[in-house]
Amino acid sequence: MTRIIGVTTLDDAATSSQTGTVGEPSLALSGKRMMMSGNWYASRSTDGGDSWIPIDPFTHFPAAGGGFCCDQIVHYCASRRLWVWLLQYAEVGGENVVRIAVSSTGAPGTWKYWDIAPTEVDSSWSGEWFDYPDVAESDDRLWISFNMFDRSDRWRRAVVFSFPLDDLRARGELTRRTWSTTEAGSLRFTQGAGNTMWFASHADDNRRLLVYSWPDDAAAVTEWSVPVRPWNEGGYSSLGPGNAEWLARVDGRITGAWHRDGGIGFAWTASPEAGRPHPYIRAARVDTATMRLTDEPDLWSRNGAYAYPAVCPNRRGDIGMSAFFGGPTHPAHVVAHLDERSRTWQAAITKTSTHAPSLGKWGDYVSIRAHPTRRTYWVASGFVLTGGSDRRNVDPLVATFAP
Repeated sequence: MTRIIGVTTLDDAATSSQTGTVGEPSLALSGKRMMMSGNWYASRSTDGGDSWIPIDPFTHFPAAGGGFCCDQIVHYCASRRLWVWLLQYAEVGGENVVRIAVSSTGAPGTWKYWDIAPTEVDSSWSGEWFDYPDVAESDDRLWISFNMFDRSDRWRRAVVFSFPLDDLRARGELTRRTWSTTEAGSLRFTQGAGNTMWFASHADDNRRLLVYSWPDDAAAVTEWSVPVRPWNEGGYSSLGPGNAEWLARVDGRITGAWHRDGGIGFAWTASPEAGRPHPYIRAARVDTATMRLTDEPDLWSRNGAYAYPAVCPNRRGDIGMSAFFGGPTHPAHVVAHLDERSRTWQAAITKTSTHAPSLGKWGDYVSIRAHPTRRTYWVASGFVLTGGSDRRNVDPLVATFAP
């Protein structure tokens, strides 16, 4: 079973009521210091989550592009004692800016930042803009990915940046490596990467994973195509009490990825199929020595839908998950760990919403981190709706759990 150690709820004062039902809560932590971001808030705690102080992402930094827009990710790099805050700015004329900020403490007023615009990376990317970021770290580099769209919101490419962690810590000139592809989008990095970053997307036929590796000391990316059991995408729906929808926005993008002991894994949301009447979480593990599929430990239920997985190993190497469940109830935040003996996920609900989202839309991602001091613990972000269906009824959550 999965043990829930504690759940902290961020109230309206912690978020300045700048919440949304497409919540995208991201979490970073070091000891008792924590930072959380989402649509469209950021907040900081120095006492383990007992109290929170909001940081307004719209005004905390000088303006850029069309102003702060939406997507944010926060991350803590323990090896460099470095807080990282990624912010996406609004599109203007088909282009936008993303900002990478770092701090040694995470306190307001201590952040150094760098801005990146598409044409500054490649002059041929005129009229394109960054969206849907992912952030992870390897031993020596920080990794950031985006999808890129044109003025008509058509997908153009996915791009990966990597930055030396020592450059970021030095807060001086920032060097980078860049790689892009027009074959795969919504690339997802592995948590717990070590000295090689692994990332993946889906092939168009939903029968293969496109898996990529990029070692810290290498200039080139290597690609594999790994067959998996075919799965369905589309027709997602999950109706809670009163036939209220909450999966009107979900899709099959990979949202969870991890590395552990010579193996990598990826998780995403699949739509119903024979024997599985509700949307569920597909998972696939790959042996990095042979680049062959190891197993497919899915998380599913006959009673409701699972969606939006994020996955991470704890400091002992156990695999944990943060996700959502709904159908018999309104959307609930769940955490789980993978029982290696049975190769099944053991899930537990942290908190259940009292209402469904007014437009039926939830998402798009959550985060999960290894606990900084407890070897067998994880700390996960999530959210629920409490007392109503409006976006201001969203309560972000921080949940600590263990096998």
